Amino acid sequence: MGLKAISQGKLAVLLLAGGQGTRLGSSDPKGCFNIGLPSGKSLFQIQAERILCVQKLASQDINEDSTGCLPIHWYIMTSPFTNEATRKYFETHKYFGLSADQITFFQQGTIPCVSKDGRFIMETPVKVAKAPDGNGGVYSALKSKRLLEDMAARGVKYIDCYGVDNALVRVADPSFLGYCIDKGISAAAKVVRKAYPQEKVGVFVRRGKGGPLTVVEYSELDTNLASEINQETGRLRFCWSNICLHMFTLDFLKQVADGLEKDSIYHLAEKKIPSIHGQTVGLKLEQFIFDAFPYAPSTALFEVLREEEFAPVKNANGSSFDTPDSARLLVLRLHTRWVVAAGGFVTHSVPLYSTGVEVSPLRSYTGENLEALCRGRTFHAPCEITC
Repeated sequence: MGLKAISQGKLAVLLLAGGQGTRLGSSDPKGCFNIGLPSGKSLFQIQAERILCVQKLASQDINEDSTGCLPIHWYIMTSPFTNEATRKYFETHKYFGLSADQITFFQQGTIPCVSKDGRFIMETPVKVAKAPDGNGGVYSALKSKRLLEDMAARGVKYIDCYGVDNALVRVADPSFLGYCIDKGISAAAKVVRKAYPQEKVGVFVRRGKGGPLTVVEYSELDTNLASEINQETGRLRFCWSNICLHMFTLDFLKQVADGLEKDSIYHLAEKKIPSIHGQTVGLKLEQFIFDAFPYAPSTALFEVLREEEFAPVKNANGSSFDTPDSARLLVLRLHTRWVVAAGGFVTHSVPLYSTGVEVSPLRSYTGENLEALCRGRTFHAPCEITC
């Protein structure tokens, strides 16, 4: 069902790419970051090639009498800090094999920063300090840039939305899309089981009996609640982690854009803000992508395996978690399992837990179509297996 909808042009992909790689030690957009795979590919390139692969799979799946597979349109939200660099990066790399007209760049908004006593913080004597309005600013940006109308004109019905900093993201996942179509739901989120009670991830909760699903950030969840066990399942009571992988219908996005604009829901984040007085501790107002879920008439949580779909790239190497090194190893280990399952062999000069093989997204999306290439062959890790 998902592949059929993709071939008909009913799916668009929405990338949240407003963040810089500051915590990674880079001032470039985070999507430009190379996590050290054998191919040397950036996050942007990996994701672009996964879109190309899904288009190919959808094309192969359609009936012979079909007029062909329509391209997946890619909407990329940048920020004032990443917009120009992101556009130039794609242009320099010839859009990684995609056509330039199937990508739309747009900027999220900004909101003035305020001091703890509610005053505007001045960046210069004549300029108010502003900051991006959070990844939830995507809803108002889509509305103000008239991109919801653009989607409708293209025949889009469903939008796959995700954050840039996940090296294992299954962009335009046909299985996730097919599930949402089959269930007739307006909003869905992929979730993974929380690794341990104090893991720094937001979790899905239901507010009140029969109330809407929403996300509570780890900083807002009481320690005792975070550790509470569901006696029926033996799992944590609040165990479904939000990993910023969502599917929405276009009709729902239109509803959310109007609702959030009317309700003005913001979250406060205490940050150091550049000002005329140097670095000033103040408050940034942000909206989050998950603010949309309480508006959904129907919501589904779609459990996926962490080791197959979640390799976050948030902190510099040397940190204890979510580093380029940890993400690279997750990719290499998954792809090594694919090769072995397809009948291949992997040799290595260092312990296998610290290396592996990389399968090009142009070759395989989730390990399919590898038997002809891998069966009976030996690959020496680390290496990239291409088309």
